[in-house]
Amino acid sequence: MSNQGDKVADDFPTDMPCLEKLDSPTGSPPTASLSSLMELGNCVSNLSLAHEIIVNSDLCFTPRMPRTDSLEGRVTQIVHRAFWDSLQEQLNSHPPNYTHAVILLQEVKTMLQSLLLPGHVRLRSQLDEVLDMDLINQEVNHGILDLPRLAEYITNTMGSLCAPVRDAEVRVLRELKEPVELLRNIFRVLELMKTDMVNFTIQSLRPHLLQQAVNYERVKFQQILDKQPDFLDKTTAWLEAAVAEEASIIRAQCDSSAPESRGLVSATAALNRAYMRLLNCDPQDEKYPETALMDRSRLDALCQRLRMLVVEASVLLLTNAQCGDAVFSLQGFVGKLRQTIAAVLEGSHTREADLKGALLGLGETVLQQVNGALSSRGEAELPLQRQDLLRGQISDLWKHNNTVRTLIGERVEGFLRATLQGGSAKGSVQLAGPLRLVSTELTELGTAFGRIVHFNRSVFGPFYAPILRKLMFSPGEAKPGEDSR
Repeated sequence: MSNQGDKVADDFPTDMPCLEKLDSPTGSPPTASLSSLMELGNCVSNLSLAHEIIVNSDLCFTPRMPRTDSLEGRVTQIVHRAFWDSLQEQLNSHPPNYTHAVILLQEVKTMLQSLLLPGHVRLRSQLDEVLDMDLINQEVNHGILDLPRLAEYITNTMGSLCAPVRDAEVRVLRELKEPVELLRNIFRVLELMKTDMVNFTIQSLRPHLLQQAVNYERVKFQQILDKQPDFLDKTTAWLEAAVAEEASIIRAQCDSSAPESRGLVSATAALNRAYMRLLNCDPQDEKYPETALMDRSRLDALCQRLRMLVVEASVLLLTNAQCGDAVFSLQGFVGKLRQTIAAVLEGSHTREADLKGALLGLGETVLQQVNGALSSRGEAELPLQRQDLLRGQISDLWKHNNTVRTLIGERVEGFLRATLQGGSAKGSVQLAGPLRLVSTELTELGTAFGRIVHFNRSVFGPFYAPILRKLMFSPGEAKPGEDSR
């Protein structure tokens, strides 16, 4: 599994701890043995891949192809062309030179062997017999190598091993007669078949992993923790910030001047607040909790969707306030307006400057649609003063402290927090008009977020519990009935 986890674990190595050998000689840099590094790396890779298989039902691998207009793509194309041209020259020489062809046949044999299942005993034996490299080398030395016969056997074997989706590709191979073109396409189809095998293996593993997912991830994480005891430092800081924030809110609500209110904090409330902080985390923040690293890309994507949803709802609120319910009630107006907002704001979540520029243009576009809707009702356009006001209000939404954006953001966070608490989110939070218009997207976001949080809490609850107890209570003090799980 560690060999297949490159794509899944791309985000992890940047947050890997710095392994230090504590007994290193004075004056020499801290080091770790290569074996311990590889062991920890394999453990992390296995855990990351297993987690991705469990939580991502759409996980599949595709052959990596560099873009043709990129430097890598151009270099790859030149190198490949040079190789196949060289092979063509060797085969066209008199007598033919099979040096490269024999190497390719060995690679083809290796790739076919990697596609065999344990039950393919007869096929494995036949493959060793037909593609016997010692015999092939002897045939080359005596000038009697029958390359077309070997190519036919290879394509027939591929046809018996490939998934039904590759049948058309194999039929094309059988129609090719030119040796170089045939070999080149054999490698292309074999790469596709290897990818199919990896995806088949993933689908086969998923039901078995789901049955013991929580325990498997917990055990694997404990193995990492045994090798790197400080691997929970960032998680501890993350929980500490959440506990402090929850205690501050309790003090404000109780109007208490007492400096110590952490004993009143609920472990569940603190943990839910910690999870909510992940939706407002800076993508460049390096102090990300270790226990959430495997879901960071998913949480970052939810964070971006959340920000755009807040801005979209804010634009709808401001527009409704200026043009009234009469325009919003027009059939198709809200849907068309939302499509416009989404199109203009697309891609503007990555940088504040992009959002600011997008909102400047969005105000004018919204006004055009509003005035068009008013004209369709036989009414006059919005007064210039109200147009200028709406345009300015929309353009000011790029500011994080904008009143409307803050209000909508608080309502959305309340909705998501109610989702984490396990109650009916819609019944627990009074949704304003604009939020009712985006309730479907908001519910989908809350469901996806809740699924991530539930699984994370199930796996890492035993790791969170002692940290929270230490943060909230003095040594020896316990609060009955509290459990971070």
